[in-house]
Amino acid sequence: MAEENPAKESRIRIAEELPVTAVDFIKQESWDSFFTSKGADDFCEWYADWPQFRTSLKSHLSFPAPAQTPENLRILVPACGASRLSEHLYDEGFRNITNLDFSKVVIEAMMKRNIKVRPEMKWRVMDMTNIQFPSGTFDVIVDKGGLDILMDSELGPRSGLRSYISEVKRLLKAGGRYICLTLAEPLVLGLLFLKFRFGWKINLYTIYDEASPGTNTQQTFMLVAEKSYLTVVSRIAPFMDVSFLESQGNQVHELLEALERENIVRTAYSEGTYKWYSLEELKQGVKGNIGEIESGRHINLFLGETGVSRFFYTCVLLDAPAETGPFSDQFRVIIFLRSHSAQKILAAELRQWLVLQCVKAARLLIIVLDSNHICIKWADIEKDVSHFISQLTPDEAGDEYEIVVSSEDDTVDGIKQRTILVEVPSVLTGLMYVEDVRYNKSQDLTFRRLCFHTTETLLHSEAQLSTEAFRQKKGKPKKIASSGELKVDHKILTNGFHKGVIAGLQLFSAHSKTTTKAGGLVKTVIIGLGTGILPMFMKNRIPSLKIEVVELDPVVLNVASEYFGFIEDERLKVHISDAIEFVRERANSEAAGSKVDVLIIDVASSDSSSGLISPEADFVEESFLLTVKDSLSDKGLLIIKLVSRFSSVISVVHSKLRKVFSNLYHVYVDDGFIEIIFALKKEAPVKVDEACDALARSLEHNYGHDWAKRVLRDSKCISPLE
Repeated sequence: MAEENPAKESRIRIAEELPVTAVDFIKQESWDSFFTSKGADDFCEWYADWPQFRTSLKSHLSFPAPAQTPENLRILVPACGASRLSEHLYDEGFRNITNLDFSKVVIEAMMKRNIKVRPEMKWRVMDMTNIQFPSGTFDVIVDKGGLDILMDSELGPRSGLRSYISEVKRLLKAGGRYICLTLAEPLVLGLLFLKFRFGWKINLYTIYDEASPGTNTQQTFMLVAEKSYLTVVSRIAPFMDVSFLESQGNQVHELLEALERENIVRTAYSEGTYKWYSLEELKQGVKGNIGEIESGRHINLFLGETGVSRFFYTCVLLDAPAETGPFSDQFRVIIFLRSHSAQKILAAELRQWLVLQCVKAARLLIIVLDSNHICIKWADIEKDVSHFISQLTPDEAGDEYEIVVSSEDDTVDGIKQRTILVEVPSVLTGLMYVEDVRYNKSQDLTFRRLCFHTTETLLHSEAQLSTEAFRQKKGKPKKIASSGELKVDHKILTNGFHKGVIAGLQLFSAHSKTTTKAGGLVKTVIIGLGTGILPMFMKNRIPSLKIEVVELDPVVLNVASEYFGFIEDERLKVHISDAIEFVRERANSEAAGSKVDVLIIDVASSDSSSGLISPEADFVEESFLLTVKDSLSDKGLLIIKLVSRFSSVISVVHSKLRKVFSNLYHVYVDDGFIEIIFALKKEAPVKVDEACDALARSLEHNYGHDWAKRVLRDSKCISPLE
């Protein structure tokens, strides 16, 4: 054991000299000043001391053989501060520890203190919300109070909290563990339960300790989230002494209530989760002899193995019905590099069989990459999966099989030509790019697309290009002289979701007469700018709207303006802001005219573990939906784009919506892949047939007859959400 410096160790939960304001908590200078005043040998231990949680923590740093030994187990301690936690771990034999904090003062002090007695310990000056290590670097992340300090007990998550949790999930290897020592306040638990719901196994422990004089009496808990190999949902297992907890008051009572609510949600999810198999199970014969092609066999499986592969992969294996032969290949492998079409294929078994028919193979293995594989080179992927592919090769194929890499949507959507115009990096959104494509089915037309590397569908939306330009005045759009240059055509929508939004907006507005308010415009808010096609179309086609767009990333606004012709004016404004905060402000505002008539949520998920492709999970949590309802005017309308491969996830979202809104309608677009939800604030139900008649009358003298006919046709597909 390393020799200890003779220093007084103070056990502090919330010291008076700590930065205490919301701004100070996230300012590096405030912490530098604090640690300078404390000195290197004046330690700060938030919550419990080492003796109270040593045994519990060490038990979760033990991995079954042949996994990592304590000496080479890679451990990260974010927001380490002046805590002695990592020193205790080092002295217990865990030598591969990386400590980070954004305070240079405390890192230099701790490095100086430990450089001789703990020479293998690593120290880095780094922001915990933007950790500069490759994905899958660490086996364990130990967080002692770091998460809590990013959460305001009254206002909710501070800037960077969601980024920090995303970093935790990215940095851990499959099978890795996030160990969080926390006071488990309701807002913290709500975020942890949500963000670690899909693909994580969670245990919750009580740290038994007695408060030292001068400290608060809040109970400390240890949450352990283990990264699973599958996107499945598990109930949270609490390990607590009930008799002890009963004496702890309101803090523990709130925790137990939150735990019960979350386990109800998780049970609802897990009851509908698809059955997935590992390669080891297939080799044991749970789905028959995998070495032989079995006519009509369909298997959902994951490939990967701790210590063998760097990553884990979501896959589907299909054996063609014998009567569909002859076959061009005995075995074909298609790897989709994350795309809209790939997600559609995973969501529907019928589409998988259609792909098999298209490639004319006796056996097809479909591998779909997701946002966890953003930075992997193709050569590394091929090396990673080849070991497993060889074990799935049917005996009659010998050693021959062909791997086809589907770049974006080419294989399924029939893209004939692709030209990438620009790649744009963003700190908030990650890498995005703009491309022009031509499809086989529409060879004379060019479409411009915006794609995000960090979202599950990759493609956000596309717009048709045209050499014709239009200027909007009163009445009909007026065509102006063409320069021959291809530009985005804002009078045409090609996206099924956008078309469905317009149909529903017009239908319910006509029914409630929202668009005919004397002297007023319909206040419309769109969360998520993307290409800006939807708000531009709405501004041009529906003059009764006053549109505000909420977009978190200013880089997205720049791309929309430069490459998609997006223009702000007096009826169309963009707010660079956090959408949840924006809606909360509208909900809490008592100012006249502050409420929203129409709120549209069009945000793709960047977190595959949520089970959602759209929207981000935060936007369908009951607490946010209640805030949305408060932000809406009396005849307000909420429109949500809902996409998931899991029917159980869809069911849970429907259930949450029903708890808040009693008047729900929906329509499916994009071959059933996208569900558009329409939630009315008012309680009285809408008779869709009568609403369609009202819509027809309102559009009778409108310009753009083809557009009006399409809106009428699409509106008739909308029905009550049963």
